[in-house]
Amino acid sequence: MPVPRKLTKEVLRWGSAAIALALYLGFAIWFGADTSIYHLYRSAGSAHVSYEKALVVSVTAQELERDPDSGGLTMGYQDLVVRLLSGDKAGTEVPVRNFLNYTTNIILKKGDGIIAHVDVADTAHFTVSVYSVNRAPILFILALLFVAALCGIGRRKGARSVLGIVFTFSSIVLLFVPMLYRGWSPAIAASAVVILTVCVSLILLDGIRAKTVSAILGSVAGIAVSAVLTLLFQRLTLVSGYTTAEADSLLAIAGRTGMRVGELLFAAFLIATSGAVMDIAISVASSVAEVHSGNPGLSSAELFRSGMNVGRDMMGTMANTLILAFTGASLNTLILIYSLERSWFQILNSNAITIEIIQSLTGSLAVILTVPAVAFISSRLVPRMASRTRNRP
Repeated sequence: MPVPRKLTKEVLRWGSAAIALALYLGFAIWFGADTSIYHLYRSAGSAHVSYEKALVVSVTAQELERDPDSGGLTMGYQDLVVRLLSGDKAGTEVPVRNFLNYTTNIILKKGDGIIAHVDVADTAHFTVSVYSVNRAPILFILALLFVAALCGIGRRKGARSVLGIVFTFSSIVLLFVPMLYRGWSPAIAASAVVILTVCVSLILLDGIRAKTVSAILGSVAGIAVSAVLTLLFQRLTLVSGYTTAEADSLLAIAGRTGMRVGELLFAAFLIATSGAVMDIAISVASSVAEVHSGNPGLSSAELFRSGMNVGRDMMGTMANTLILAFTGASLNTLILIYSLERSWFQILNSNAITIEIIQSLTGSLAVILTVPAVAFISSRLVPRMASRTRNRP
């Protein structure tokens, strides 16, 4: 019995995508593994700090009490016996005192899995403390629920989206960060990785179609706008990677690796904006493609107006989404600033608030300006590619 031609094409398409993704992951893993990493927590000789999996064997003593001033948090300490499950000291059982205070408030019991902070002075001397509970299993369950929902509701497109997420995550962790460690310009590295992930994610989602090409071109245009605006306002306001809270630690790494700390803020802005730009680009391009599919006789001008109508509805909510997301990420900072009763001049001119304002508004401007770009490109490209497809023998 002959295999249907459509099924053969689908198998070839998925097989090609899987092989290409496997080859890329192999290259990314090799590239990242070849990077010489400077460890902030490793000193001369054998002294180092590591974080290892561990198990609470027993609770030998504890002194706990409720603190009404903290909203009912339990304060005090626990004396534990902990068995290390990973690292150089795996299998070793050590006594550990678990302090409960405002910042580390974890009540442990026998059998709990934890992450231990292991401070090694030499092969014979080391200390162990509680860093946190082992949250990895719960996070893996959450990730599996996300993948199941995406594939269950999205079906084929959901599965393709999972591949896109794997590609994007691996690009950031295995490609982008090692590039920074090797002294690459963060601006160039971020631009290259963002454009690469946009192209691959959209092609995985919809294949090489008119709306996909339109969305890619529109996304690149929006990202370029974001890059120009970010560079302009960073220079005007004199903020950079040196004005962030993590600058001291980053400079310590830069002294050993050649990392360009000053450009890191630009890279962060570009990556944060690219997701929203890609989202609105594919939405506008898809709407134009659907309108043309329902009424192939519409002119490019009419398709452009249709795309703009959809884009106008989206740009306001998308801009709000960006601003709310950035606000949520800096909520603690905002509360602290409010409680100190600082003047508006002091607030607006602080490094943290200036950075958040630039990130929010340049990202929103990039999203807004992406709409007419994608509407224009798709209104011209969709009819042409559809006409070529119909005229093929």
